[in-house]
Amino acid sequence: MPHPIVAIIGRPNVGKSTLFNRLVGKRLALVDNRPGVTRDRREGDASLLGLDFRIIDTAGYEDEDPDSLPGRMRRQTESAVQGADVALFMIDARTGLTPLDEEIARWLRAAETPVILVANKAEGRAGEAGMLDALSLGMGDPVALSAEHGEGVVELFEALRPLVEAAEAAADVEDADAPDAPLKLAVVGRPNAGKSTLINRMLGQDRLITGPEAGITRDSIATDWAWQGRPVRLIDTAGMRKRARVQEKLERLAVADALHAIDFAEVVILLLDATKGLEGQDLRIADNVLKEGRALIIALNKWDVAEDASRLFNGVKAALEEGLSQARGIPVLTVSAITGKGIDTLLKVAFETRDSWSRRVSTGALNRWFERAMEANPPPAPGGKRIKPRYLTQINSRPPSFALFGTRVDLLPDSYKRYLINGIRREFDFGAVPVRLMLRAAKNPFDKQA
Repeated sequence: MPHPIVAIIGRPNVGKSTLFNRLVGKRLALVDNRPGVTRDRREGDASLLGLDFRIIDTAGYEDEDPDSLPGRMRRQTESAVQGADVALFMIDARTGLTPLDEEIARWLRAAETPVILVANKAEGRAGEAGMLDALSLGMGDPVALSAEHGEGVVELFEALRPLVEAAEAAADVEDADAPDAPLKLAVVGRPNAGKSTLINRMLGQDRLITGPEAGITRDSIATDWAWQGRPVRLIDTAGMRKRARVQEKLERLAVADALHAIDFAEVVILLLDATKGLEGQDLRIADNVLKEGRALIIALNKWDVAEDASRLFNGVKAALEEGLSQARGIPVLTVSAITGKGIDTLLKVAFETRDSWSRRVSTGALNRWFERAMEANPPPAPGGKRIKPRYLTQINSRPPSFALFGTRVDLLPDSYKRYLINGIRREFDFGAVPVRLMLRAAKNPFDKQA
């Protein structure tokens, strides 16, 4: 899904390109103290405290003949704003309002695009008068900013976040009517666990070479397929052995390819040989999947010939609980690649797991739960310093990622982070998919870049 679009608009030389460069993290736009340096729209991928969007740097808005160069530049700017989800209207707090600022404001009030008023160059006393003047534009309180020094970016984030999230939610509604995207499903495991046999059984044909010899599959092989009318891209991978056994160059390349397949996948099935149980290498593979942020399912293959099945199943679950404490409750299913038993259930769970991995939670629901969680277990005060969390927001999905904002939240101990992550997972039914939590203390995150 494409990111929401944010356009920066304002008269020439108010600092639009400086803010653009700061948000994209690169010097993509020319910056000079002469007006009119930017003539064409520039676009880049921006990230502000984990909030991702597409940013457009527009030419300075000038009151000129429509057929002149400045007039054509203005048409480009108007087009950019009409196609944007949010407009940042920038004024110069040191210079104060000009008649052109007031004209731009009148035009923006008539447009349908939501507008955030930004007063740039607001650092120090020199910008105070311009901040007060900005209230007369009727666009609410301006966000005080210094694009050059990176001041005010937290306030800009707080103003942008609800509008960007609303644009994302609207896009999600549109996407809901589109055909399902293929489920990217990788099958990984130790050599000879039956990965290729399982995929052949799913496909109903001998698409992949199989045999009793370990390591027949050398490459990760992707196959497009459909299960009950839903598209799937199946990825069979080379067997992942212990590092000490990976001697041949060819096998080293195969393992590297399997790791790449994990990165490509949405859901990863770790296939175990039920006749051999769970080994340390299986836990290392599972840990790698979770560190890459992919959803994980454990499948016990050759279940039709397993001995003492109940004891084996409970033993595998207990070992997973102990060895993968960061993701308790990972689905453990039984299958037989030879007979096909359990495969439909496996695929049903894979689709459900992807849904959880892709889920977004509204900021309102998240913070209602967060307030209850803090009342039930208030954050500690290490060294007598009180930690003051302010709010929680989801900054990404696939995997679900959240940011906690507040004063000194970077001092929260790991135990309290685990308390919040486990609570989010339970409350919003994320199951065992990886959930990430970033701590954003109230400080200037661009100090090192300024």
